[in-house]
Amino acid sequence: MNAALSKPVSARVLEAAIAWQLSLDGGGDSPQEREAFAQWHAADEEHARAWRQLGMLDQRFSVASGPARTALLQTRVSIRRRGRKLGTGLASVVAVIGLALFAGNRYLPLDYWLADQRTATGEQRTLRLADGTLINLNTHSALDVRFDKKQRRIVLQEGEILVETGHNDPRPFIVETREGSLRALGTRFLVKREDQGTRLSVLQSAVAAHPQATEHEQILREGQQVLMRRDGLGPTLALSPGADAWTRGMLVVDNVRLEDLVHEVGRYRRGYLGVEPHVADLRITGSFPLHDTDLALAALLPTLPVQVEHHTRWWVVVKPRTATKP
Repeated sequence: MNAALSKPVSARVLEAAIAWQLSLDGGGDSPQEREAFAQWHAADEEHARAWRQLGMLDQRFSVASGPARTALLQTRVSIRRRGRKLGTGLASVVAVIGLALFAGNRYLPLDYWLADQRTATGEQRTLRLADGTLINLNTHSALDVRFDKKQRRIVLQEGEILVETGHNDPRPFIVETREGSLRALGTRFLVKREDQGTRLSVLQSAVAAHPQATEHEQILREGQQVLMRRDGLGPTLALSPGADAWTRGMLVVDNVRLEDLVHEVGRYRRGYLGVEPHVADLRITGSFPLHDTDLALAALLPTLPVQVEHHTRWWVVVKPRTATKP
C-alpha cells in the first residue's frame, strides 16, 4: 500500500464512508443518491482515501462473503453470531484479526466495534454499574468495564461519557483513555475523546488527571476543564456553559464558530454534514435540540444569513443564503 493511501482518516470521515457504503449496498442506488455520493467522494481527498480503504477491507473479507462484512459494520454480537454460523469462526477471525493487521487499529475504530458498551450515532444511553455508578453515554460512544478487587476501571474507547460515581465502594474509580487516566475524587464529571486528546470537565468535587507519559497527576476541581495529552495537560480553563446539556437532549453554545457548531451537530446524525467556508466563521449563541438535528439546523435560519441545502438524507450542507428574486 502506498504512503498516501496508508494515511489515517478521521473517525467522522470514516463513519460517513461507512454510511454511504451501507446506503448504496442497501438499495440506495437512485441517480440522485449516486450523484450525491460522487460529490461527497470528490469533495476531499480524505473521503476518497476512506472509500478506498473500505474497498480494500472488502477484498480481504471476500473469503467470508457478506456475513463477515456486515458483522464488521454492525455489532460485536453480530460478529460472534455469524462466526458461529460459519462453523469455524472464519467470519470473526477475518473481521477481527484481519482488520487489526490491515488497519493497525488506526484506520477503522476497531475498539469501538468490540467495546463492552456502545451507542450508535444519535443514540444516548444510561448505564448503572455494579457499584452504583451511573454513566451516560453520548452519541457514538464506547467503553469497556474493567472492575477487579483493587480498582474500578472504565476504558473510554470513543466518544463522551458523564460519570456519577458510586460512593459506597472503597476501590478507586478510574477512567482510562489513550492519553492517560482520570481518578475520581467522589465526583461528577465529563470525559470526551477529541482529535487532540481527552477533555476532562469537572461538574462536582474533583478529579486527578494523570497523562500517560508523565510521573505526576494534577487535581482539577469543580468548574474546571482541561485537555489531556499523552505528554501533559493543557491550560486549565473555566467549564463551558451547558457542558452537560447533551444529557438532557440539548446542545448549548456561546459565541462559537458556525463550523464548530455544525461539526458538533454532525456527531448526532449519519452521513455528511458540512458548512461552506464563506460562512464557517460566523458566530452563534443558542440552544439546539440533539434528537432532531434537522430542527437544530433550521434554527440557524432566523439568525444567520445561511441556508441549509439537502441533497439527500446523507448529504447536507450549510451555505450562504442566496438572494431571493423580487
